[in-house]
Amino acid sequence: MRTTNFDFSPLFRSSIGFDRMLNALEAASRAETMDDWPPYNIAKTSDDDYRITMAVAGFSQDELDLTQNQNMLIVSGQKANAEDGEYLHHGIGGQAFQRRFELADHVKIMGASLVNGLLTIDLKRELPEEMKPRRIAISTDQALPDGKTKQIETANQAA
Repeated sequence: MRTTNFDFSPLFRSSIGFDRMLNALEAASRAETMDDWPPYNIAKTSDDDYRITMAVAGFSQDELDLTQNQNMLIVSGQKANAEDGEYLHHGIGGQAFQRRFELADHVKIMGASLVNGLLTIDLKRELPEEMKPRRIAISTDQALPDGKTKQIETANQAA
């Protein structure tokens, strides 16, 4: 049980443009219980590539649904039909689930695959060209010969 609550209101007052991040921190601090099924891994495969791997044994491709809504990836599973028979032991999870992943800006889902009970989702961060770092040339003013400076002259025209 969580006993420490963080007050993010000073950050809201002194920051501009970080609303989404602060809201995510506030929501994470309010979360009381974590659903740990199905288990998953998140791996960073390169500077801008990520992979989510979820263990979804017993689910077929048709019983899984991936949805991206702005910066939220929602993975859900719903069994199509219950198997008949009396179980002596029922250890394979088959309950419906919904797992949410908050995605950063400019993260795109590149693809998903289901192999041997593992759902793999590949993600890539693609910054727009205008947001990538760029080198800015520094110019120097060249001194004019004889110490003269340039002047801008305007001609007055009669109307």
